[in-house]
Amino acid sequence: MIQTRELTFRYPNAAKTMPPAIEDIDLTVAVGELLAIIGHTGSGKSTLVQHLNALLRPTAGTVFVDGKNIWESKGSIRTARFVVGLCFQYPEYQLFEETVEKDVAFGPKNMGLDETEIRRRVENSLAFVGLGKSYLSKSPFDLSGGERRRAAIAGVMAMEPRVLVLDEPTAGLDPAGKVQILDMIRRYRAETCRTVILISHNMDEVARMADRVLVMDKGRAAMLGTVPEVFSRGEELQSMGLTVPVVARIFNRLRESGLPVSDEVFTVEQGVEELRRVAK
Repeated sequence: MIQTRELTFRYPNAAKTMPPAIEDIDLTVAVGELLAIIGHTGSGKSTLVQHLNALLRPTAGTVFVDGKNIWESKGSIRTARFVVGLCFQYPEYQLFEETVEKDVAFGPKNMGLDETEIRRRVENSLAFVGLGKSYLSKSPFDLSGGERRRAAIAGVMAMEPRVLVLDEPTAGLDPAGKVQILDMIRRYRAETCRTVILISHNMDEVARMADRVLVMDKGRAAMLGTVPEVFSRGEELQSMGLTVPVVARIFNRLRESGLPVSDEVFTVEQGVEELRRVAK
């Protein structure tokens, strides 16, 4: 679905002595995959995903969507921006219309769709995020923080991108709000079979949801693999300022205490099953 080759970007105003924001990123994202991107602040995560729908132009290297170089022409740039939908961190700050309906419809209108199709997409995307038709006429500024976040994500979903990119979608939310957002992402992926790219600082979220994990460090792709392949390298992650999921740390301590538990336990669900196995 997406491929980058030797992708490098240096901010135009950066000092010449500064390293690139991202450098030599080779990445392939499959159709229907959920790829999680992790890394400490400033590691290049957000810079990387802004290249996937042509918001940033590479200093060097190439980005392909469906096998086409997205910078090949003006038409390919426009196509990439509809195929790859990017939801920034704290997207609710970008809400501006009088009603939720108008805000969610903004993207589909820019696609030149007719009113019937726009209405269908607006209602479908609001349903995905758990906001019913009663929210259509409400002002976005009358919603709770979690509801505004979901309305903003619905605006990206309404364009029906084949790739949905979410930059820290649960940042700043209370525990209940985080659960709602994560459940929404799972349901969206299950029902649409679309590709999802998720940036997160929460290792437990990543362990529960991701097919593969990309670890960014100092602008480079430091690791890329499945959840077990990445989180089994705890010492390396720690050297990059990252941690493994809480459950994995608990089971590390259990092994140190002499219990014969697996070293591939990363989620609560896996932990429950492993303790049941050991108890038997």
